[in-house]
Amino acid sequence: MRRGKAPGAFATFVVDQLGGLGDLVTKRMFGGMGLYLDGTFFGLVFDDRLYFRVSEHTRGEYKKRKMKPFTFNGKSGSQRYYEVPLEILESPDDLAAWAKAASQS
Repeated sequence: MRRGKAPGAFATFVVDQLGGLGDLVTKRMFGGMGLYLDGTFFGLVFDDRLYFRVSEHTRGEYKKRKMKPFTFNGKSGSQRYYEVPLEILESPDDLAAWAKAASQS
């Protein structure tokens, strides 16, 4: 996604998948889209990938599935945000559960 342009197909898909969460708000940020639940920033869509915030309790599940932390321009970004696995992304119920855990991290 680029600033000033409509969200791409992937971002639209993510928002649709998270539709049952309730107070989900999206905001454009640094070429991507930030995700907020009940006012808490918990995830981002960047370069057609979805990343959720992790904690010491949830990071292991991402690592177990061999997911990588967020990077920006090929450089290490934040170890606090990891890419969401495809099988979770494709399941609205699982994605909602992971999103809730991310918003509480």
